Amino acid sequence: MNRRAQGFAFLLGFAACIPLANWLILHVGTVCIPQGPCLIPVAPGVMAPSGVLMIGLALVLRDLVQRRLGLGWAFGAILAGTALSALLAPPALVLASAGAFLFSEVADLAVYTPLQRRGLVLAVLASGLVGLVVDSVLFLALAFGSLDLLAGQVLGKLWMLLAALPLVQWLRRREERVA
Repeated sequence: MNRRAQGFAFLLGFAACIPLANWLILHVGTVCIPQGPCLIPVAPGVMAPSGVLMIGLALVLRDLVQRRLGLGWAFGAILAGTALSALLAPPALVLASAGAFLFSEVADLAVYTPLQRRGLVLAVLASGLVGLVVDSVLFLALAFGSLDLLAGQVLGKLWMLLAALPLVQWLRRREERVA
C-alpha cells in the first residue's frame, strides 16, 4: 500500500474513533452511571469512561494522517472530527466532547509538528501525552464539572497510546528501508 493510501486508511480510522468513543461511553463498561458514562477499569481501583480508549487511539492516528497526507489534511481532519464529535455526542456532552476534541487535537498537532523531524516515535509519544492530558482535563471539567476521573482518563488514553507505539515503530522502520 502506498503512502497516500495509508494516509487515507489512517484518516478513516481516525474518523471511526469518534463515533466509537461516543458509543462506548454510553454502552460499554463494567459500571454504567445513570445519566452518566459507562466506566471501565484502567488500573486496579481506577475507573475511566470507556470512550477513553478510542480517544487515545485517535491522537496517534491524527499524527499518522499528518505523516502521510500532510499538515493540511491533519488540520482538516481535526475540524471535521470536532464537528462529528459535536453531532454524535449525547446532548449533555456536546460542548465537552467537541471542545475537548478540538483543543486536544490542536495541542497534539502543535507538539507533533516540530518534533516529527527528530523522530516519529518520540513525536507521537510526546504529542499524545500532551493531547491526552488536555483532552482529559477539558472533557471532565466541561462534562461533569469535576476532575474526579482524571487519573482514569489519562491512564486509559495512555494505554492506547502505548499500545499503538509498536505500529508507529514498524512504520518508521519500513520508511527507512524504502528510502
